[in-house]
Formats: sequence, structure tokens, C-alpha cells
Amino acid sequence: MRCPFCGNVDTQVKDSRPAEDHVAIRRRRFCPACAGRFTTYERVQLRDLVVIKSNGKREDFDRTKLERSIRMALQKRPIEPERVDQMISGMVRRLESLGETDVQSKVIGEIVMERLAAIDTVAYVRFASVYKNFQATGDFEDFLSELRPPAPTTDT
Repeated sequence: MRCPFCGNVDTQVKDSRPAEDHVAIRRRRFCPACAGRFTTYERVQLRDLVVIKSNGKREDFDRTKLERSIRMALQKRPIEPERVDQMISGMVRRLESLGETDVQSKVIGEIVMERLAAIDTVAYVRFASVYKNFQATGDFEDFLSELRPPAPTTDT
């Protein structure tokens, strides 16, 4: 593994342990050339996924991009980082198990929305505002009205 600090290719693994509920291996590494220490994660990848964007453009699936958008939606929310890691790993496994190498970006967005709705409503609305491209407060109001159960009617 190449050292991210000096570029040396001869680094040493100092510690390995399971991470993310045993779906990844966390490795602490040491570079003898610059004495730098860094962490790497090793995950099983069932297949190489390609994301088909709404404009038809194709790009390789990037777990980091998915993770970044989810963490942004969950920013300052009371959700444990381990739970977020497990959720992301579960979503990636679900995408890989679809049986297709090409995945529509809409499918990814819907899976994220589904998972966020289950763990944190605020994060769900934050993600939805970007994913559904809200342009005005009315967009938020419409979306929130779909979340709220209808008010009970009282017959007299």
C-alpha cells in the first residue's frame, strides 16, 4: 500500500481488526520511510457497479460519494457513526445484490431515502431537498405534508 504522505510503496500493517459490523477490515499502517501512520479499510466488493445518471451519463459507483452525501444529511444529528457505516454497507450490499452492474441513480436515491426515513426524519428531509431539487419553500411544504398523517376529523 502506497503511503499517502511520502508515496513510499513499502508500508507495514501494524494492526488489523474487523470493522463496520464485520463487513470490513480496518488496518493501521506505518511507513518506515517517513514514520507516517494511516488507516485503510478493506471491503468485499461483489461486482463493479456503474451508475447511470438521469442525463444518461455513466460513471463508476463511488462509495465515498454515497457516504459523503449521507453524512452531510446526518450532520449534527444524534446518529452513531457506526450505525451510519452499517447503513452504508447495507445499501452497497443491496445495490450489488440487485444482479445488475448498471444501476440507475434514481434507484440509489430511492434506497438512500428509504433508509434515512427509517432512522432520522430530519436527515431524510435534508437529503430529499437535494435529491428532489427543491427550489422554494413550497416544495418543502408539499413534501412535509406527504410525511404528516392527515389530521383526524371530528364529526359532531
